[in-house]
Amino acid sequence: MDLSRLKGFEPERILLCQLRQIGDVVLLTPAIGMLKARYPKASIHVYTEKKCAPVLENNPDVAGVFEVDKSLGLWDSLAFYKRVGRAGFDLIIDFQQLPRCRWMLMFSKAKVKLTFEPPWYNRWLYTHWAPHGGPYAAQCKAGVLSALGLEWQGQRPRMYLSQAEAAWADKYLAERGLGPGEVLVTVDPTHRRPTRRWPATHFARVLDLAVEAEPRLRFLLLYGPGERGTAERVLNASARPGRMILPQEVVGLRQMAALIQRAGLQFGNCSAPRHFAVALDTPSLTVRGATSDAWTYPGPNHEDVSLGLDCQPCNLNACPLGDPPPCLADLGPEAVLPRLLAMLPRS
Repeated sequence: MDLSRLKGFEPERILLCQLRQIGDVVLLTPAIGMLKARYPKASIHVYTEKKCAPVLENNPDVAGVFEVDKSLGLWDSLAFYKRVGRAGFDLIIDFQQLPRCRWMLMFSKAKVKLTFEPPWYNRWLYTHWAPHGGPYAAQCKAGVLSALGLEWQGQRPRMYLSQAEAAWADKYLAERGLGPGEVLVTVDPTHRRPTRRWPATHFARVLDLAVEAEPRLRFLLLYGPGERGTAERVLNASARPGRMILPQEVVGLRQMAALIQRAGLQFGNCSAPRHFAVALDTPSLTVRGATSDAWTYPGPNHEDVSLGLDCQPCNLNACPLGDPPPCLADLGPEAVLPRLLAMLPRS
């Protein structure tokens, strides 16, 4: 495997493989931008899951998206993998090495198939591999591009919203009573993993305290499919429910992004909305439990708060010490409040 010969490689059609999760696809966008800057004439496509595709809409560096439909049967899936693999790409970069990526690669005759160092039994699928970058997650992904002579230089994730989407957010908030001079804080209290979900009562308490200190605040509670109950628990535990906006239905990913773009601060757990905020230049504060600070963009206006226990980060999906785990249960609202207030816009 000779990496040096890739330095002069000039691909015309590039395929990037990043199937999941939604936040990870957002974190892929710095690598997309780096590749487009290096190969401005290349056509860049992304191979991802259908649920993740909306975050790439309107991205000027993305020529097309192949959406993996997990509901397809075996033969239809194989036909799809074959169609993508035989689509004439000369450079394929696999960021995950998942089965659906490997199936597609088996059909491809791309000159270069690049990935992170794979286990020995998968190496036959790839022509080249390179180490991860780090420590920031998007930087880690971009590390594989070192094989092409590219290095991450602080590029942040990007999402591109239309004027119509921004106008929709303004109308949506106006209809729900957001008035002139009020500051919107989007709040994501949800997560499917208990080790990454700050208690709903903690969210309610810190938002109540924030309003006492800053009466101009309004809070929009975000949630995804099947998560409305968590947002309702925050609302019901609040002493000031009138300062909160709870959508009647789940808003789409791009509508959620438009609302976050309209906010003065995104506050919540370690999940996709925090990456949306970075991509849309909205300040963010994240409560961190089991995860590390590798998900926090290393730049101004994006911070996380944690207890810093000896067991953090554990990256476990269930805590042997209880639910909620001590790293979240013992992180009190009063400790988080100063950080939240300090990140609010001053005007």
